[in-house]
Amino acid sequence: MKKTLTPLLSVRRERGVALFVSLVLLLVLTIIGVSSVQTTSLETRMARNEHDSLLAFQAAESALRDAEGWLQNINSADDINVNFSPGGNNGLWELAPSGQPDHWALQANWGGGGSVVANTALGVPVAQPPRYMIEHLANIKFVENPYQIQSDYPDPNDRIAMFRITALGVGGSGNAQVMLQSTFGRLID
Repeated sequence: MKKTLTPLLSVRRERGVALFVSLVLLLVLTIIGVSSVQTTSLETRMARNEHDSLLAFQAAESALRDAEGWLQNINSADDINVNFSPGGNNGLWELAPSGQPDHWALQANWGGGGSVVANTALGVPVAQPPRYMIEHLANIKFVENPYQIQSDYPDPNDRIAMFRITALGVGGSGNAQVMLQSTFGRLID
């Protein structure tokens, strides 16, 4: 009789072990599934943030192009003296005095008349339209170089007006902001 009871006991123990192994495997698969969902969610947020940053960069680039187009229309030093002021008339600033913060570094200058809204259509929705401001850095007068074989400038009285353009672009949400700067020079009379 003992022989017949022994196989019954071992069968009962195997059923309990199979249930335990199945539960452990189910737990491991659940952990893997939850982990993959979290990873996918993180990657989606990263892609969305990257897209938002690229929109902000493109908006700032378009504002730089608008400002450079505006500077192409300056014809003389008189235009600079009339348009650029210490108060930043319509986003056109004189260079900040030494020891003072730059105009573009002050948040208050990015609203109202301290900066200009760019006129470009981006083709994608952004939280705020791109803005720019232009600072007149200096006028550099041409000086003849005695070692230069041929003059690059047609008139020895020409001057180069130097400007710093600062553009602020905002992406699809207000969280992504990009600020770009360029230095722009042009010959003036």
